[in-house]
Amino acid sequence: MGLLLQRLAPIRLPEGPALRIAGGALIVIGLALSGAVVYHFGRAGTPVTPLRATRRLVVSGPYRLSRNPDYLGQALLAAGLGLLFAPAWVLVALVPALGLVRYGVIAREESYLERRFGEEYRRYCRRVRRWI
Repeated sequence: MGLLLQRLAPIRLPEGPALRIAGGALIVIGLALSGAVVYHFGRAGTPVTPLRATRRLVVSGPYRLSRNPDYLGQALLAAGLGLLFAPAWVLVALVPALGLVRYGVIAREESYLERRFGEEYRRYCRRVRRWI
């Protein structure tokens, strides 16, 4: 959506080395988080995709600090790309996109995980914040 808006009504961020460095750092952090998610899901023997049944509740690695590190990693990646290449609409579109993820995707996943894992998941939710 951000790229489409950028094409229709271009708005550019001021360019400079600080934004490029920040963008690059966010991209690296986002990719590292998402990579750690894939690694820990693989170790647990459960699929990463929410389209398949979860076999185990993953609470290791980045899941010790956030219940949604993959979505956080993807958001950091998008923000980093927005800073690196300077299309302001990408950053603006990130806000409603995160709202959609939170209420359209995460809410359903949380409901599913609570039904699937019960008290184990509720204890995890009390220990670990949704984002960071």
